Amino acid sequence: MREHNLKTIPPYFQDVLDGVKTFEYRYNDRDYQVGDILVLQEYLDGEYSGRKLQVVVAYMLKECFALGDWVIMGIKPLEAQTEPVEGSK
Repeated sequence: MREHNLKTIPPYFQDVLDGVKTFEYRYNDRDYQVGDILVLQEYLDGEYSGRKLQVVVAYMLKECFALGDWVIMGIKPLEAQTEPVEGSK
C-alpha cells in the first residue's frame, strides 16, 4: 500500500466529498494498486486551497485496450477518517 498526493479541481473534489463521484480516472504513471491511499488535494489556478480528502482504492480497471496507460479506480472514503475535511470552513 502506498500513498499518492493528487491535484483535484474543485468540482471533482466536491463530488468525491459529497459521495457522488466514486472513481478516479488517472494516467497510470504511479503503478496504482488496490489498497493504495489517494490524498485528493483541491487545486485551482496553480494553487492548493488547503482542502484534502483521503480515499482508498477499492477496485482497479486497467487491463482494457481502450484505456492504454490510463486507469479507472473505484474509490471509497477511509473508514478511519472521522474529522472534517482539512481546510473546510
